Amino acid sequence: MVKHDIKDINLAKKGMLRIEWAAQEMPVLKIIKERFKKEKPLKGLRISACLHVTTETANLMDTLKTGGADVALCASNPLSTQDDVAAALVKLFGIPVFAIKGEDNKTYYKHIKELLAFQPNITMDDGADLVSTLHKDKKGLISNIIGGTEETTTGVIRLKAMAEDQVLKYPIIAVNDAYTKFLFDNRYGTGQSTIDGIMRATNRLIAGSVFIVSGYGWCGKGIAMRAKGMGARVIVTETNPLRALEATMDGFEVLPIIEASKIGDIFVTATGDVKVISQECFTVMKDGAILANSGHFNVEIAIEDLIKLSKSRRIIRDFVEEFTLKNNKRIYLLGDGRLINLASAEGHPSAVMDMSFANQALCSEYIAKNYKNLQKKVYSVPEQIDKKIAFLKLKAMGIKIDTLTPEQKHYLESWELGT
Repeated sequence: MVKHDIKDINLAKKGMLRIEWAAQEMPVLKIIKERFKKEKPLKGLRISACLHVTTETANLMDTLKTGGADVALCASNPLSTQDDVAAALVKLFGIPVFAIKGEDNKTYYKHIKELLAFQPNITMDDGADLVSTLHKDKKGLISNIIGGTEETTTGVIRLKAMAEDQVLKYPIIAVNDAYTKFLFDNRYGTGQSTIDGIMRATNRLIAGSVFIVSGYGWCGKGIAMRAKGMGARVIVTETNPLRALEATMDGFEVLPIIEASKIGDIFVTATGDVKVISQECFTVMKDGAILANSGHFNVEIAIEDLIKLSKSRRIIRDFVEEFTLKNNKRIYLLGDGRLINLASAEGHPSAVMDMSFANQALCSEYIAKNYKNLQKKVYSVPEQIDKKIAFLKLKAMGIKIDTLTPEQKHYLESWELGT
């Protein structure tokens, strides 16, 4: 059996059934897998992937392996692993996996280093912890690497900062920035799965609640949209005037976080920044306020501040921790402040991850074919890949669209023609 560190290998059968269920809603990745099986575009390459270990990720790993790559996987978040999926990947797919749901921080980074010991040629990251660890602690392995991909907004921000500081040592494709990723995964995926995670953890009614969304990027838009659709009074908090204006025009109330803290029932952060909800917010919250995070890292809710303000804490339900403040008010933190959609639910629906992971697969192929012409910077997903995935998704959904006539194409490309 391949090298691994997982919870229980005996969960493999259950995991396999769930992987098959997810595959039914991933037709684009299936088409890519069928081509990869014939062409083997990744043959001879080692890919280390630091991603959420879910059923959808399992189908991506299978596609990459079918394409000829040797792949290994670890979790990109301590609470995002589905242990049955990890078992199935090890036992039934022969893929090394290092991930256990609920692993501590020390184990989390131990698993990342196991992945780097795999001596990858391509890195696949979700949050840039793999790339960051490589650049800080394992620089000797960088010479093996031809490129990498990054799945999420937070990771892209970190990698662009590395490129700006001229410390990034190989090219990265920002999969997150593909239209077929952020317009769908971030908006519809995060929107639905965040609400799903909150409901599974709390079993509270969304309708009639005052629902605070911090951050109105694509993830925040999706969360606000879904909460509104379920009958909540949605309030948005923002620091970006353009996004605040957009939220207003979309029909949402916009308030400073300290004002929203006084009236909110449920709070969700989706900013990618630190201490979005902090001590001054906790002190004015209503008794029973519920806090959840949908950003990549558990830094958006200032948990240390909450602990300092509390006289007691206890786990009252799975993924729900009750903090009783010194003023006797109770605040409930969901999923340790980590990604709530993966901490207490199953993450994004397969239909949207189909497009995200199709981008991962095709960008890996693009790197394999073009790495000699790429510089040490962060690249957008090539437009032809983005459009190809959208076309394949429409085709799988049975939707047809028009094509430009030669005359129309000429008109759009010409500057001479006008009124």
